Amino acid sequence: MRRRLANAYLSSVISISLVLLLVGVASMLLVNAKGVSDYFKENMQVSVMMRQDVSEEAALQYMKKLENESFIKNMDFISKEQGQQEMAEMLGEDFLDVFETSPIPASINVTLNADYVSSDSLEVVKGRIGASDLVEEVVYQTSLVDALNANLSKISLILAVFIGLMLFISFVLINNTVRLNVFARRFTIHTMKLVGATRSFIRAPFLVQAVFQGLFSAFVAIIVLVGLMYFVRSEFVQLFEIFKLELLLLVIGIVIVSGVVICLLSTWFVVNKLVSLKKDELYY
Repeated sequence: MRRRLANAYLSSVISISLVLLLVGVASMLLVNAKGVSDYFKENMQVSVMMRQDVSEEAALQYMKKLENESFIKNMDFISKEQGQQEMAEMLGEDFLDVFETSPIPASINVTLNADYVSSDSLEVVKGRIGASDLVEEVVYQTSLVDALNANLSKISLILAVFIGLMLFISFVLINNTVRLNVFARRFTIHTMKLVGATRSFIRAPFLVQAVFQGLFSAFVAIIVLVGLMYFVRSEFVQLFEIFKLELLLLVIGIVIVSGVVICLLSTWFVVNKLVSLKKDELYY
């Protein structure tokens, strides 16, 4: 009998752990959703084209001045020679033959903080940068910004629906697993009721067991999740430019709380229902 109960308990822990692993993966996506959005936004660059008569020294001084602006994440200075080389690679070595002087000015490639990558904010940024007499033009793709924000909104909505479904499925699966585990001991519950045990007295050992079952299942799920994250980090290093490991502690907390709360709630409802059953109803 003990061996059967031990096997049932172990199978329950494994089942709950697998479900909590899904909760952990979904939570990892949820807590890093803003990081994913920011990563794509901060990979879009704004080109600041300097006037033809602006020297590189003056352009570099202006670049240092821009570093104090709150919307700047980082900048790269493109000299006239470097700009000519890049254009030559695109258009061919002889593309300058049609010009008496080089038309390629010095420029600055600006990466903005993610909060400023929207149509309205970019117009403000463009006005601030373009106000300088040294700047000829501020160039960025408006259509690309609008498409990026629209697609990120759709992805966020899909991700939210996916995570909601995952949590619902997780609750249903864990609830069914706990229900089966407790239902197997329905005759023990009925015997305790016959000898005069109160509902709270009958519930207490099952609720304590549910807490330990939730904690142990969460512990197993966390070990597997950390192992998966370590594997992903070793194979896909760039992914951790988006995913922040420090948020893993938050995910671990979500997994632990989810395991304990769902196991407790499921056990509470199942035990209350079994206590209310009559003897004849125990066989169905």
